[in-house]
Formats: sequence, structure tokens, C-alpha cells
Amino acid sequence: MIATFHGGMVDEAREDVKRAFNTDPAKNALRVLIATDAAREGVNLQNHCADLFHFDVPWNPSRLEQRNGRIDRKLQREDEVRCHYFVYTQRPEDRVLKALIEKTKTIRKQLGTLAPVLERRLEDRLATGFARRDAEALAKSIEDEQIDPEKQRAAQGELEAGRKRDDELKKQTADLQDLLGKSRDWLRLEKHDLAQTISCGLELLGAKPLQTGGDSGVFTLPDVTARFESDPSWAHTLDTLRAPKRKGQPVWEWRNENAIRPVVFADQGTLDAPAVHLHLEHRFVQRLLGRFRSQGFVHNDLARACVGVTEDPVPRVILLGRLSLYGTNAARLHDEILAVAARWTDASARSEPLKPYAEATLDKTIDLLERALGSERPRELASAVRVRLAFGAARDLDELKPHLAAQAKALTQVAIDALQKRGATEASDMRGILESQRARIMRTADRRDKELRQLGLFNQEEVRQVEADKRHWTRRLDELAKELETEPARIRASYDVKATRFEPAGLVYLWPTTG
Repeated sequence: MIATFHGGMVDEAREDVKRAFNTDPAKNALRVLIATDAAREGVNLQNHCADLFHFDVPWNPSRLEQRNGRIDRKLQREDEVRCHYFVYTQRPEDRVLKALIEKTKTIRKQLGTLAPVLERRLEDRLATGFARRDAEALAKSIEDEQIDPEKQRAAQGELEAGRKRDDELKKQTADLQDLLGKSRDWLRLEKHDLAQTISCGLELLGAKPLQTGGDSGVFTLPDVTARFESDPSWAHTLDTLRAPKRKGQPVWEWRNENAIRPVVFADQGTLDAPAVHLHLEHRFVQRLLGRFRSQGFVHNDLARACVGVTEDPVPRVILLGRLSLYGTNAARLHDEILAVAARWTDASARSEPLKPYAEATLDKTIDLLERALGSERPRELASAVRVRLAFGAARDLDELKPHLAAQAKALTQVAIDALQKRGATEASDMRGILESQRARIMRTADRRDKELRQLGLFNQEEVRQVEADKRHWTRRLDELAKELETEPARIRASYDVKATRFEPAGLVYLWPTTG
């Protein structure tokens, strides 16, 4: 099947063509796309395509690279991308095009990128066209084109600046990877944990848990549409699990045509993934997690306790608490789960209060708790044990709560200090961004002023455009002067803690299998 892509198409038709071309060939027959230069920018076509044929070649080398970039980009499935060019030996113009392509390849091989100075010179040579009789001479001049030493140094300077930016990006990427690793270690959130949490959230709403599909790691949702159809807000939340809606398509029609898709908890690495990747920031996940967060504000006292069975021979009790810090307009700035643990003894035979564990033993106890909660085969607990634990639960809470409150008080100040430091850092970063923008605008304005004085290089339309740009730059500089005063202060203020809240969240007992 063949389709066309051109600038005269309406947005809806363009999106339909892109979606069909990027769909798995087994599901859509569109495999050949004939496009004009309208597809040169902003179009991703790499999902199931690794071959591009240029029926004509633009005179501007950068435009040629932009075309190739439609399939030579991230998420390309193939190891090799093939870009083809037609050259007709009997047509003189193609001799120039071939020279231009070969020169571009040579420059990139030698310098790693197309030198901007040389690119502009090549473009200037071809800007006004050429006569067929001059084609051979022009092709030879392109092949022989070299950058003089001064221009070479300028080009190398531009390339060096590009390399520095590339090095900075690599460093930022490495820093982000380290931060991601630290976040995972701190949160201790694994894919199966999030899947289990989603299932629990669905059960809290009265629905069935996630169902494991035939493929590993793919889950299907229970039929929740009917259960939540009376709540418009839930309808919009569930819409995030459907295929994208076509522009102008009625919502009712879109929902009827697109069922809720399966979900996964890892990136699938494709543009047309059949399942939805759920993560902590996904709207559906946030909605279900809100069910758990809201439980902390339902009761004024502790109303939750549970028991886990472990292989460890020591009975233990853990009191979990939640510390929350809020800023302006009740914006949540910090959430933290606190814990104290102790060796449990029967309240009826206890001669002194429970003594909280030291940090090392607390860590071991939390590890035991996580293993007990993550067990796929929960062990049954004798009813007599439940009665004993319930009998002393109130006393256990009273004895551990002061220790948890003291921990919350200390950690509150630690969190406040960290938030203030973060606010100061982000305010400083914002000031640097604004100052850099101001300096860039001023440099550009100075350069354009010099160019404007050389009136012979401009026609009247270009002069008017430069003057309009200058008026915009002047307004932006005035705005930047104000933002340099207001924005850093606003960012710092956004991290000011206005209220704190601490409450016990749950009492957990770890009971040995030996009883």
C-alpha cells in the first residue's frame, strides 16, 4: 500500500498517515510513503522504516541531513539505516548534486560534523542557480572547496564549542543516571511492587486486581469502565490508557473504537507499543496511589494494624508514621515514611516499656517486613495469636509513639534545611539562565545592528524584519530585568515550609513461623 505526505494535507490526515506508516506491518499494509519536503522536519518515521530514497536533493546540505534524520534517529529498530540518492549521468545538474553529497560526507568524516563556515559557502554558491554549461566547473569547484586557515580555525572553534556542549550533555546524562539509581535505591521500588500496589488500589475501589497476560510483564485491567462510568473524572483518567484520539474525532466514537489497553511497568522502546507504560507520574497510577495517601487523613487515631509471618525467630513490632511538609497553597513539599521497631513481648507479662531497636537492627526488621509483604504465599496465622496481639496493640502504640514523634521532630528540621538548600540552588540556576538569555539577546542585537548599517546587504523587507526583532528584544530585555528580581525570589519562597503534619500510619507485627 502506498500513501502520500505533503504540505497541503490537513493535520488530521497527516497524523493518520504517520500513525499508519509507524504501525506494525502485520497490522497495517501501508509500507511506502511518498513525501514532499513537508516531511523534512518534525516527523518520526523510523518505527518500521530503515530505507529512504531521495528523488531530488536539496541544495542546502543541512536540509539533506534533516531529511535523513526522519528515520536515522532514536528508537530505530534496525542496526543500519540506508539513505539512497539517484544520480543520472546524462543530466549535468546531477554531477553537481553528487559533488555536494560527496563533499558533505568528506567533511563529516574529517571533522565529525559539517563545518558551518563551509556549509554557508556551499549554499551561497548554489543560491542563484547555475547554467548547465557551468555544471562541470561548479562540481569541480565544490570538490576542491577548502577552508582557508582563518576560516578553518573559526570552524574548529565552532566544532570545539559543539564538542564541549556534547561533553556537558554526556556529563548531565551520567549525573541523571546516577540520580535515577539513587532514587531507585532510596524508594526501593521494583516493577512487581508497583504492579502489586496498583492491584491493591483497584481492590480498594471494589474492582478486581490486575490480571497477568500471556506475555511476560504484560497485565490487563479488569472491566472497570462500567464501574466508574458515572464519574466523569474517572472516565478521563481511564482515557489515558487508550490509543491516542484523532484530531476532531468525537469522544464517544473514540472510546467505542479504542478499548483500554494492557499495561506494562517497563519501557517497551517502540513508537507503537501495544501496551501502556505505567510509572509513578502516570495519571492512572497517581489516582490509585491517592487512595493510599488519603487513608492517612481518614481517622484521627491509628486504625490499621497487620501481621506478617517470617522465618526469623524473634517476634517484632513496627510502628510506621508519615511526615508531611507543606508550602504555600498547601503544596506538598516533602513526604517521608518513618519507622521505629522493637522486640515484642506479651503486654500482660511486660515489666517495662518496649525499647526501640538501634538503626542496624531497625534496618534488618524493615527488610524482614518487606520480605513478608512480598511473599507470594502468605502464611496463615493462628487466631489465638491474633487475639494476643490485638489485646496489647493499644499499649504497644502508646509506648512506641513518643519515639516516633521524636524522630519526626528531628527529621522535620533536616527536611526543612534540605528544602531551603534546594530552593537556593534552583534560584541560583534560574538567575544564571536569565542572565545567559539576556547576554545572548544583547550579543545578537549588537551583531544585527552592525549588519543593519551595511544597508547594501539588505532589502527593505529584511530591514523591517530586523527592526521588528529589535523591538521584541528590547521588550524582552525589560522583562528579563524584572524577572531577575522576581523569579529567584519566587523559587526560594516556593520551598518555604508553612505547615507540617505527622501521624502514625500503621502498626505491624512480625510473627515467627515457630509461633
